[in-house]
Amino acid sequence: MKAKQVFEMTDKELQVKLNELKSELFFLRFKNATNQLTNPQVIAQTRKDIARVKTVIRQREIARQKAEAKG
Repeated sequence: MKAKQVFEMTDKELQVKLNELKSELFFLRFKNATNQLTNPQVIAQTRKDIARVKTVIRQREIARQKAEAKG
């Protein structure tokens, strides 16, 4: 997932995507433990996607807090 795609999502879409990615990571780890995962690099990519989504969510929270403090 590209960072641009993450920035274009709404807050609700980000929460849904975060839940999907966490679920996907769980199943990827399970597959890896049972040696059914053909490409272990997918786990690292999913973790990076989770971090991107969390970062955007946090940036928006901080921006809202600053706006509330000024307004």
